[in-house]
Amino acid sequence: MRLFSKIVITSMILSIFSLLASVIAVGNDLRLHSTNDKRNAESDVYEVSGPLYKKVILERIYLDGEVSEEIVNETIWSMEDFWALYADWQLVEQNDEQIVFMRHIEDISPLLKANGYFGINDNGVLMIFEGKPAGGSRVIQSFYQIDIGKLESHQHDLLKRGIPVESKDKYNQVIEAFKHFQASVP
Repeated sequence: MRLFSKIVITSMILSIFSLLASVIAVGNDLRLHSTNDKRNAESDVYEVSGPLYKKVILERIYLDGEVSEEIVNETIWSMEDFWALYADWQLVEQNDEQIVFMRHIEDISPLLKANGYFGINDNGVLMIFEGKPAGGSRVIQSFYQIDIGKLESHQHDLLKRGIPVESKDKYNQVIEAFKHFQASVP
């Protein structure tokens, strides 16, 4: 019976050592995958002394040319997880202080949806204004010159008052609808 007890105890001790070795190996593996802190001069092994803190700038470029910028402060525990998080973004710049990513958005900007109006300026150029066209509104985007003489009066009045942009579909519809009235270039 004593022999059986010694075998069981010895087996348990070996299992505990095996488990500890596995935990240590996983810990070492995590240190190998980081790019933070001290590099061992004799190999390509990196040692981690804690998480990596980075300022991440996310630039979104919309169809209408607007660029929005969002700043996120990231705590990075695993570079693999970090890069997976931004897999759909294009890396623009990376340095010690920050990482800049860019993404083209196949939609119009939130600014345009909320406060953009198609209209024409005094020269008959189709434009999008921030707010209604009258009263010196800021021009967001310019397109092409319209031959005002070809427009029906209600179309001309509509452009003078402003056509709200509201959506990507409406944006494309208005541009296409008024292409037929584009002035020919001499």
